Amino acid sequence: MASPNLWSKESEIDFFTKSLEVASPENLFYTTKDKKYYAYWPKNYKGTKTTLQSRNAIIGAYTEKWSLEILKDIAKELKAHAVRNVICEDLELTSGSPADVAICKTDSIIQKPEDIIAIFEVKMSVVWNWELQQTGSKQNLKCLGDYKTHQGNPGLLRSDSMLKAIGKCISVRISSLESAKIPIIILGNTPVKKSYYSKVDNLKNYGLIQGFWSLNPNPLDNNGENIKSTKGKGFQRFDTYAEFKERLIALLKEDMMFFAGMKSKNELGKFIHVADKEDTYEKKAEKFLTLMRDNGK
Repeated sequence: MASPNLWSKESEIDFFTKSLEVASPENLFYTTKDKKYYAYWPKNYKGTKTTLQSRNAIIGAYTEKWSLEILKDIAKELKAHAVRNVICEDLELTSGSPADVAICKTDSIIQKPEDIIAIFEVKMSVVWNWELQQTGSKQNLKCLGDYKTHQGNPGLLRSDSMLKAIGKCISVRISSLESAKIPIIILGNTPVKKSYYSKVDNLKNYGLIQGFWSLNPNPLDNNGENIKSTKGKGFQRFDTYAEFKERLIALLKEDMMFFAGMKSKNELGKFIHVADKEDTYEKKAEKFLTLMRDNGK
């Protein structure tokens, strides 16, 4: 079986082609006064600009389904299921704000925390600029350039998308102790801004989010320079499906535990002293985490 393809221009052609079967060009493209259709306003565009909200839900649904397909075989290898719109009230994943995609032990939309193996928040959008050209009943998509040639901030380059994703992931992480063993990953198809390099590394180091992962190997044309990973690997770009699969499976096979707290040095010293009496490193860690969670009781 052939491996799934990561995000590319072909993915976006597929998105627009399928979406134009059910939505009008005006719902998918910015429209100029002379009826030109652009995915984004070109950098050199000086005319009147309109807003475009209708595409957000359409590209959101498409990229979630696309991510589901990318994760299906990996889930199967783990004897699990990739599920979209997962609800778990204990983790504050509700019908109004479900997990975009999750790998779970069962294929149900309604999940228990102990059956969720990993949670994925999808923050992808149209990356390149496209012009929809129409001649009679024929439609053609012309690529006008990568994200440096247009006025948009797609995917993880958009600050409000980053903040929404971070906020939702933190909400899940602190909702219940049962979230402590569930990795949370944000999937994107662009790099992150330089101003977020240290932030994504800190979020990973603190254990709040296990990574911001881009599944777009070539977001810039002509081999334009774009970051492969931040110093602390809070952000990583995957260039092949095999690379992504290997990293994800390795992450999911790790027995990790999130913990956080602010204790006095005296308290921490006591916890370390008590935990150090255990026989193995794993038991020492378990004891320390229990003391942190239960305030030393």
